Amino acid sequence: MISSQLASMSIAAALLVIGFVILIKSADLLVNGASSLAKKFSISEIAIGLTIVAFGTSAPELIVNILSSTGGHSEICFGNVIGSNIFNTLMVLGIAGVVHPIYVEKNTVKKEIPFVFFGTILVFGLAVNFGFPGNTLSRLDGLILIGSLVLFFFYVLGISKEIIPSSVEIHLYPIPKSVIFVIIGIIGLFFGGNIVVKNAVSIARMLQVSEKFIGITIVALGTSLPELVTSVVAVKKKRYGLAVGNVIGSNLFNIFFVLGITALIKPIVYPISMNIDFYFLIIITLILFITMFTGRKRQLDRWEAVTFIFLYVFYIIFLIYRK
Repeated sequence: MISSQLASMSIAAALLVIGFVILIKSADLLVNGASSLAKKFSISEIAIGLTIVAFGTSAPELIVNILSSTGGHSEICFGNVIGSNIFNTLMVLGIAGVVHPIYVEKNTVKKEIPFVFFGTILVFGLAVNFGFPGNTLSRLDGLILIGSLVLFFFYVLGISKEIIPSSVEIHLYPIPKSVIFVIIGIIGLFFGGNIVVKNAVSIARMLQVSEKFIGITIVALGTSLPELVTSVVAVKKKRYGLAVGNVIGSNLFNIFFVLGITALIKPIVYPISMNIDFYFLIIITLILFITMFTGRKRQLDRWEAVTFIFLYVFYIIFLIYRK
């Protein structure tokens, strides 16, 4: 019996890894194809970086959430987004900051990080219905979140008119090849997302832990791998704006677009037990803002990056004891 269960868990874990690989490769194809098309049609590179690239790295979270929502796994929906944003803020920026201290643009400090902070509070307020009875992210809430993202797009449109050196490298492909990349990327995202959701639920049941725990740890980590790879590579190339912008843009897409679209498709019941995780996300977003004024101004120093990594380790230990 034990050997049979171990074999089943090993198969599920292997399929989960395969699903993550398909998600990451598909997101990469989607970003490359869409960025090439956008560049060919003369869309500014800064707009591409804050929209298409951010969307591409958040696409795995979106697909996992849609499939989880329609399958009735609301804990994975919220766990995936909260866990991904915590991982992005602490581990992605933490690891990238250890590789090299990260200089942050003035706009990011004054506008983008505060926008993520207040956006996170807004999502939490909508999820708990601002203290009134009912803890469901409704279709109306979804519209509010999408509307907030539209406001962010207006901001992107504004800065795209400014003369800002681009940090985004875009390889141009022939239009037919770009279209094929986009199509294959979308198909791969759905296929890989389906594998991830099914096997994450199976592992949760076999380990007898909540879907919330699996969503906020394994699924969140797997869907955040594109952000991690992008930011570390960007820092190695001394493209610090892309390293930070990738995380900020991805976090914004996760809370506004991923949860917004998921709620529009099907309202999601919010597990009150996740309140502490939301509090933690709000606090570390505030800490990220504060680090811009400690040590060297507008820079994530190595000691701050190491602190971020330790905070994530403590959070995971807390989750293990809480499960």
